[in-house]
Amino acid sequence: MTTIGVEEEYLLLDQVTGLPVPRADKVRVDAGLASVTADREVQCELLQAQVEVATPVCATLEEVGGHLLRLRHAVGAAAEAHGCRIAACGTPPLRHGRPVAVTERARYRAMAVQAPQLVVEQLVNGMHVHVAVPSREAGVKVLDRIRVWLPTLTAMSANSPLWDGHDTGFASWRTVIFNRWPVSGVPPLFRDAADYDRRVLQLMESGLISDTGQLYWQARLSDRYPTLEVRCLDVQLRVDQAVMFAGIVRALAEIALADATVGAPVPECAPELLQAAMWHAARHGLSNTLIDPGGGRRRAGDVLYELQRHITPALDTAGDTRQVTSLMHRLLQHGTGADRQRAALREGGLRAVTDLIGSESTTP
Repeated sequence: MTTIGVEEEYLLLDQVTGLPVPRADKVRVDAGLASVTADREVQCELLQAQVEVATPVCATLEEVGGHLLRLRHAVGAAAEAHGCRIAACGTPPLRHGRPVAVTERARYRAMAVQAPQLVVEQLVNGMHVHVAVPSREAGVKVLDRIRVWLPTLTAMSANSPLWDGHDTGFASWRTVIFNRWPVSGVPPLFRDAADYDRRVLQLMESGLISDTGQLYWQARLSDRYPTLEVRCLDVQLRVDQAVMFAGIVRALAEIALADATVGAPVPECAPELLQAAMWHAARHGLSNTLIDPGGGRRRAGDVLYELQRHITPALDTAGDTRQVTSLMHRLLQHGTGADRQRAALREGGLRAVTDLIGSESTTP
């Protein structure tokens, strides 16, 4: 069975004000000392009001869910000990008028010099799914075939509608913020792994990016692991939602690899249309239409049904069909994280939102 791993980023919010607080070093150390966490499972992020966790390599969705719940509880307990709470949301509902401190690492300091205002506003949190691939060549073939589904995944995962105390009008404001970096958005088509490596090297030699970590494409090959990494997802309110996306991404990758093996053509979608489809997905989430992989505009539910049909053979093989499809149905019925944040804002204001994104973070 194809293995998977998940990374999640969380905000640290003051328990009273709901504002981001720069306590990541203390929280990370305490969480890392917990008996339930292993080395490097809790990591630093760009800004000191963020913490990242990474699961071990997992073979099943049950493993993914168990590890994420364990890590969320460990980081949450450490945060509480330092007067804050973790929040599983793509953007903070509120921000300070002053910047949050940058984590003291050479790479992060260089980024602050390169793009100071972007770093100030990089209080965004995503979920990254790593799927094992047999080789970099196979990884590029998968990347070329799943890129047309990235807008759909973005819409489904939207969980960042608020910024500076107001509704941005976007379901995933995180996506908009991330797309301001030099190398971002939907990845281009690549001929093969050599083409991928050549183009990445050219970006680095030009000085436009300093390392492969600044490839902010919504999906990319990992340099650290033998995996393809899907990065378009906002971090999810609940663990079971994160598990659903892990299952969907793995199934998409397995279908893509099977298609490449039999020589099926790469899905075609003009780059400008695909980029606009990503913007449309970030703007509306599942509350409007979506642009399907063929470039047509359709009801969001119809596109999710097409996605489910497309990945069902891989879900069946992994034994994930019932779990993933039931979670997809619930998503359509109850809405995205963005929908739930907006409902909380209407019913109880910003305090209700901060309560939601904090309390839901450790819900199975």
